[in-house]
Amino acid sequence: MRRAASKKTGQSNSNPSAADLFRSASSKANSKELERIDSLFYSYANGSSGLIDPEGIEALCADMEVDHTDLRILMLAWKMKSEEQGYFTVDEWRRGLKALRADTVSKLKKALPDLEKEVRRPSNFSDFYSYAFQYCLTEEKQKSIDIESICELLSLVLGSTFPAQVSLFVEYLKNQNDYKVVNMDQWMGFFRFCNEISFPSLSDYDPELAWPLILDNFVEWLREKKKI
Repeated sequence: MRRAASKKTGQSNSNPSAADLFRSASSKANSKELERIDSLFYSYANGSSGLIDPEGIEALCADMEVDHTDLRILMLAWKMKSEEQGYFTVDEWRRGLKALRADTVSKLKKALPDLEKEVRRPSNFSDFYSYAFQYCLTEEKQKSIDIESICELLSLVLGSTFPAQVSLFVEYLKNQNDYKVVNMDQWMGFFRFCNEISFPSLSDYDPELAWPLILDNFVEWLREKKKI
């Protein structure tokens, strides 16, 4: 009886379970997917730097038939958690494409609409808006962005969500002489303004609250110019 039991146990140990087979197949599939993701990365990467540089990003955009200035490319950088504007490392690329389950250009292109929906969820958009500013800090220890670039960035990132507010704020920024640059606090303050303040009435805007001074000046300009 003991020998039979021992034999049975031995057979059980030698045969992999269904769960083991599934894990093995899954591991192989993940390995193959990562190989394809890496292969795609190196097809666009600069051979010297080992990075996808601005030229590589433009080539990727051309293959996806998407303009390199399209907001969804910035969303893709956000998904990758890319740290340097115009460059993707292999780790950033893997992070983004694995999350999007895209290992070909075709799959990446098809993933863009769902990525945009993900970014535009209220729970994600504030983080993306903040990221967009940080992504444009291209110099070491840079803390602010020039007015011309901020106007372009505002129109790109927020223009479709709050068109009236963005249009008027951009007009104000281009016509005022008090500010040459915008910092993160002012950038995020305008996002809060768009989300919290009734527009165009501005009836609940209280300058006594902790708003950046640039927004107090913007509201004063609106009222003086009777833009609203």
